[in-house]
Amino acid sequence: MDIISEKEVALGSDELRRFEVTLLATNCYAYLSEGSCMVVDPGGSGAQLAERLSDVSVELIVATHGHGDHVGGVAALKRATGAPYLISAADAERARHAGERAETGYVYDENAPAPDRTLAEGDVVTVGTASFTVMETPGHTPGGIVLVGEGSAKGIAFVGDTLFPSSHGRTDLTGGDERAIMRSLARMAAKIDPTTALLCGHGPSTTMADELANNPYLR
Repeated sequence: MDIISEKEVALGSDELRRFEVTLLATNCYAYLSEGSCMVVDPGGSGAQLAERLSDVSVELIVATHGHGDHVGGVAALKRATGAPYLISAADAERARHAGERAETGYVYDENAPAPDRTLAEGDVVTVGTASFTVMETPGHTPGGIVLVGEGSAKGIAFVGDTLFPSSHGRTDLTGGDERAIMRSLARMAAKIDPTTALLCGHGPSTTMADELANNPYLR
């Protein structure tokens, strides 16, 4: 499937590009800093993503979790760019079945390869002058993570499908856990600065302040 849409946002000296991919309109993000790029959640159209990012050096491919709509494009993007692929250990095997028919009935581009590195709580990934600290947020899947920006990325966080405006990710799929996601949301509320923009895996972004005020699952 082709890329559905693309949007660019300037973040000081850095830049964020958002691509909608897959039938579920998954948000794939490219964070650019000093000519280098980290791609978050390439759920599909990996070869096209590489073409759209040909003006920068793709240095990292990071998945917030292992569902096919978030990792189906990893293999093609990795082949095109040679960038290492990172995901939590708990979701790595799930991602390796991304190209098979999901329990939702959807089929995505390809199985993800074995990761070049697995991520855990407190790990830091860096691109240019930006860095992102890993927060483990199980619930939507056992290995879900949030990437909290620091350095020139301070003020944003990639939250995958853990949180959506006034809601949270579904927990009725295999590996989902409602109690776990509630604990993850409580940790996010306590640890992420309220001014932080939360970049979600589908749909619009939000802020932690808005979620603290309006999301019933954070109260």
